[in-house]
Amino acid sequence: QVQLVESGGGLVQPGGSLRLSCAASGSIFSIETMRWYRQAPGKQRELVASISNSGTTNYADAVKDRFTISRDNAKNTVYLQMNSLKPEDTAVYYCNAAVPGPDYWGQGTQVTVSS
Repeated sequence: QVQLVESGGGLVQPGGSLRLSCAASGSIFSIETMRWYRQAPGKQRELVASISNSGTTNYADAVKDRFTISRDNAKNTVYLQMNSLKPEDTAVYYCNAAVPGPDYWGQGTQVTVSS
């Protein structure tokens, strides 16, 4: 079992920044890749960024050059630094842990970009 707890969401103006955190606990040794997804109202959940155990990162085209995913293994925490935020980044952001078997998900954190 893996438990994921997200934090850091909130309301920010266009052009602003936020940093999301995802703290993992439990059987963290089984985690292969950590990912951030987001889901906007009326839309499907989409992959935003991922980071492997080796540190390889990947980003959706919509957030490339604006978002940065990183991990602190000592704290068992993954971060998503979001800069130059746009209204279309408004969504619930979910942390995901890929393990052998079904993935684990956090409860989500709301990000709202609005003036």
